[in-house]
Amino acid sequence: MRPITVYLEDRLHRALKVKAATNDQSISHLVNEAVRESLREDEIDLAIARRRLREPSIPFERVVADLKRKGRL
Repeated sequence: MRPITVYLEDRLHRALKVKAATNDQSISHLVNEAVRESLREDEIDLAIARRRLREPSIPFERVVADLKRKGRL
């Protein structure tokens, strides 16, 4: 592990201290888990975007016209 300095709002720091003490975990563990989860969500979003790159592009006007034709707009 690498030590870093992170500045937290006072209320967040207090909440982290309480949660860490309640769950018998360190603040570092909780922060690591939160960052890991955030990065996991980004990874999922990026994977979806990569898959969608292969989809055909449809002009906006065509989508609007199709929605109007189907009575959805």
